[in-house]
Amino acid sequence: MVVVGVDDSAHSYHALETALDLFFIPFKANPQFKLVVVHARPTATSFLEVAGPETVDIIPMVEQDLNKTAELVKKKCAEVCSAKSVEIASSEVIEGDPRNIMLEAVERHHACVLVLGSHGYGAVKRVFLGSVSDYLAHHAHCSVMIVKKPKAKPTSTEQH
Repeated sequence: MVVVGVDDSAHSYHALETALDLFFIPFKANPQFKLVVVHARPTATSFLEVAGPETVDIIPMVEQDLNKTAELVKKKCAEVCSAKSVEIASSEVIEGDPRNIMLEAVERHHACVLVLGSHGYGAVKRVFLGSVSDYLAHHAHCSVMIVKKPKAKPTSTEQH
C-alpha cells in the first residue's frame, strides 16, 4: 500500500504525480501496490486559534470553506490519477492534525511507503510552523518519501 498525504498545494500534487510515476506507471500490467490518498483537513477552531474568541461567529463559514477545499483536493487528486490511468483504492478526508492523521493512515492501511510533498520552508519557518514531513520521517513505521518540487527555471528574459 502506498499512502500519499495531500493538501491544497502544488507541492503535494507534485508528490502525488511522482508517486504515480515511480510506483504505479512502470507496473501498469501487473500492479504491485494500491493507492490511498489522504487529506488531513484542519478543524475550523484550530484554523481560528490565533484570531481570538471573537471569531466564534465565523466558525460555520470557515467550516464550509474547509469542506469546499477538501472536496477540491479530492477532485484534483482524482483528475491527476485518472490522467495517468491509476485507480485510487481509497480517498480519505480526515479532520485533525496532519501528523496524527498520516501516522494513523499508515498504520490502518499497513503502508509500505508514505509519500509527502515538501513545502520547502526554511529553518526558521519549520521551527514556528513545524514540519509535518520531518515529524513523519521520524515517527512513521514505514519508508517515508519526501518529494521536493523543482524550482522553476528562470526564462531567458529573466536572466538578463
